Amino acid sequence: MTPQTIDNTRKKKIFSAWKVLLPILIGLTVVVLMFMHDAKKEDLGQVWANLHFDTRAILCIILAFIFMFGRDFGLSWRFRTLTDRELRWSQAFKVDFLCEFTSCVTPSAVGGSSLGMVFLNTQGIEFGRATTLMITTLFLDELFFVLFCPLVILLTPAHEIFASGAGGFSHGIRITFWLVYAGIFIWTLILFTGIIWKPMWIKKVIGKIFTWRILRRWADKAETLGDNMVATSGELRSKPFRYWLTVFGGTALSWTSRYLVVNALFLGFLPSADPHQWIIFARQFVIWVVLMISPTPGGSGLSEWLFSEYYGDLVPTAGMALILAIFWRVISYYMYLCIGALIVPGWLGKSIGKAREEKEESKDNGGSDAASDIKIPTK
Repeated sequence: MTPQTIDNTRKKKIFSAWKVLLPILIGLTVVVLMFMHDAKKEDLGQVWANLHFDTRAILCIILAFIFMFGRDFGLSWRFRTLTDRELRWSQAFKVDFLCEFTSCVTPSAVGGSSLGMVFLNTQGIEFGRATTLMITTLFLDELFFVLFCPLVILLTPAHEIFASGAGGFSHGIRITFWLVYAGIFIWTLILFTGIIWKPMWIKKVIGKIFTWRILRRWADKAETLGDNMVATSGELRSKPFRYWLTVFGGTALSWTSRYLVVNALFLGFLPSADPHQWIIFARQFVIWVVLMISPTPGGSGLSEWLFSEYYGDLVPTAGMALILAIFWRVISYYMYLCIGALIVPGWLGKSIGKAREEKEESKDNGGSDAASDIKIPTK
């Protein structure tokens, strides 16, 4: 099998119908079970009837979509800056949607950045550089959480941000949050050391670890990772302060806009919660940190349950909390799942078709294989 065939096979694996249907099935199953559970305690028909789709509610739903556009604008702006504006806005948005689709169909611990370098490569960014850029985006995302989570915790009473009225749930979410945050902090420190401070030191450590017999089969990939960190360090150290301010600004805009979607929904459907808008916003930090270890695609199932339980003390009924959770997931998750399902097949067709044309052209010109032109990221 040639490298080009391997590349095409990898692209085909990105999209398949079951990867779209699985998170939908998980989410629907959990929602149905929660509705059945809540139906024993309250009249869900009455809860739905109490939802008033008046002018305020409709405007706030529109506001929620505007916040999601802010999320996409922030990430696309970041992609444009990282590539020194080599990507057009349309290309940057396409890469953003493809990355978000990947996040929707993979466990949250994997994330959309796992294939981001492939998406950037299809937009004309050399693969080695694309890998460097995606490592940088990963570092920026983790840095956002490391810096802002403690700040939000300090500005919010502990009994408010961890929903102390929820008993054992509150205790569990508090422990989970701090354990995951500790992991994020350590990982961010490793990334900072590897791509900015001491890249050669991290490369040597990775190389020694992967000489162990149990890990030896991944030694080549580990070496490539180390080389990419060294390359990333050399590129990033030469960037001016304005560059870092812009890419981190895009990161902060993206995450903040995503969190404000929930504020918009509460503002539209629960005016009584208006005094708690900061608490609603602060709890989003906790939710997204906890969801980073979700084993389900895009956090499906777990997200709906976590939202309903976590915001339950701010909502009159469990049924209302579940309905808000569904609105939240439709706007911030299922919309991207649908957009990705529409974009990915066409992208795959063009990418694989282009690869075939290059291969045929190479043969016509006497070349051995188009795969010989593929650049493997080293430095």
